[in-house]
Amino acid sequence: MTLTPATDLALTAAAERDRRFMALAQAAAEQARALGEVPVGAVLVRGDEVIATGFNHPIGAHDPSAHAEMAALRAASLALENYRLPGCELYVTLEPCIMCAGAIMHARIARVVFGAHDPKTGACGSVVDAFAIGNLNHHTSVTGGVLGDECANALRSFFAERRRAVREARDARNAALPNSTDPLSIRP
Repeated sequence: MTLTPATDLALTAAAERDRRFMALAQAAAEQARALGEVPVGAVLVRGDEVIATGFNHPIGAHDPSAHAEMAALRAASLALENYRLPGCELYVTLEPCIMCAGAIMHARIARVVFGAHDPKTGACGSVVDAFAIGNLNHHTSVTGGVLGDECANALRSFFAERRRAVREARDARNAALPNSTDPLSIRP
């Protein structure tokens, strides 16, 4: 494909739009972080209108399905009074898992845009590609890596903080118990 100035401008405008909505998803992820949850955020849009946002909160909600995508889908369905959300796009800071991919397709989301790839549970190609299954009744397009480094860094820093807090708690516990050795602190 040869890019003309008009095509190049359209691609630049679309990329800027994706970055703008991903930045809103990052803000939602910070809400999760503030609650001690894994910082994943989602924004559901129709056209240029934000319909709903969501953030990861399975710990606080005592609900394994309380992922950012699920929260945004639920809020959008209530706002639009329909579980089917055709023409909508979902922006999420982390590649959706298989559970969220199923809900996204069931809601008839037109497009998913994610930030960081998830090499452990990603269902947009990192582990499995649920959206590439051709005989499903709905097909959602997927764009990955939008603000991917920033989204991945937010997750890395969260888990680094969590590991540091665990080490500090263990060290404090060991300091309070002289002549005691924590087997987890012994490293070869």
